[in-house]
Amino acid sequence: MLRSVKYTLLTLLFTLPCSTLHADPLKSLEQWLSAAPLSNERLSDLASQNFAAEPLSADQAAAAAEHLWRARRDFLKTERQAEFDNRQLVIGDLKMPFWYRAFGDPPASGRRLFISMHGGGGAPPAVNDQQYENQKRLYQPAEGIYLVARAATNSWDLWHQGHIDQFFDRLITDMIVFENVNPNQVFIMGYSAGGDGVYQLAPRMADRLAAAAMMAGHPNEARPEGLRNIGFTIHMGAQDSAYGRNSVAADWGRRLKTLQDADPKGYVHSVTLHEGKGHWMNLEDKVAVPWMSEFTRQPWPARVVWVQDDVLHKRFYWLQVDPGTARAGDQIIAEVQAEKIRIIECSRTDITLLLSDRLLPLDNPVTVEMPDGTSHVLPVQRKLSVMAASLLERNDPAGIASASLSLAVPAKP
Repeated sequence: MLRSVKYTLLTLLFTLPCSTLHADPLKSLEQWLSAAPLSNERLSDLASQNFAAEPLSADQAAAAAEHLWRARRDFLKTERQAEFDNRQLVIGDLKMPFWYRAFGDPPASGRRLFISMHGGGGAPPAVNDQQYENQKRLYQPAEGIYLVARAATNSWDLWHQGHIDQFFDRLITDMIVFENVNPNQVFIMGYSAGGDGVYQLAPRMADRLAAAAMMAGHPNEARPEGLRNIGFTIHMGAQDSAYGRNSVAADWGRRLKTLQDADPKGYVHSVTLHEGKGHWMNLEDKVAVPWMSEFTRQPWPARVVWVQDDVLHKRFYWLQVDPGTARAGDQIIAEVQAEKIRIIECSRTDITLLLSDRLLPLDNPVTVEMPDGTSHVLPVQRKLSVMAASLLERNDPAGIASASLSLAVPAKP
């Protein structure tokens, strides 16, 4: 009888499907990736594969991220070859030409990328074309790719309309794929109307940047809180009084200092008002380029301050929200301290935490402290389904999340 039972169990074991036997998800992933290019549709489909729901170890997740990015990069290189060769991005009815030049020898870790925005603004296309050509000649990094984009429109706010975020996200990805740009050494800069764009874009795209340089622009309604984890420098002619640019630049310097005094590990900044200079600083502002070059992005920083702009984003570093409920002015402050996540401020009732072992160890349950002081110990699992969703949302090899937690957030008493 015992021999019969043993035989039956062995028979069942060898006839069970692979998913029941918990085959190595990493090997399953490699086999699955070899079948077809990693398009958007394939990335979406990956989340529904049985092996994508299997828990991963830290080493498996790290290896899976490499496999996924390699396959994704190969797909993007084919899909976007024509737009890259044409030096023009197209999103809907809008077109953004770009030009670039490489300087210095490429480091083993990948090149720096400086995206430079021209002036002009509300002017005839020929004026903005001239400003685009002029911007190509302004700055030269010791090492890196100096890239000038031509704005897709000719309106006064040409560098901070909502489509710019999409264009720059695509531009950064293309340069990572085709020119081996280091995703952690991307910088933006701009002059006059381009400086307006830096004031606006740097806080809302800080999680893609290492540092930013604003030259001779105006922030309009932009706020500096989101700059916590990047370097930010302002250069302004001391006599540039049009639209109050000089006084506003000085005010931003005071605001950044106040933020840094309250949070000494963040808000690294430098503000220079160039004496005797008006709107044109005679290239005294070029010192911003080596200043920025010393910074490296932190894709998984220990503290995040997110103030939602009127151009809404779904993700900022390791915080994520439902885009359908996001509102301009929403604020979230969160940090990791002693392997515990603290939600310090949150104007929303729900958020999602995107997690990685680069942020905190995921082998044990994660403790989350809410704004009302309550704490929750929550189990987490690294999964390929989460990694696929993360990569689908953003082609950022350094920002792939391996686990996530969706939370209801009680109000602070």
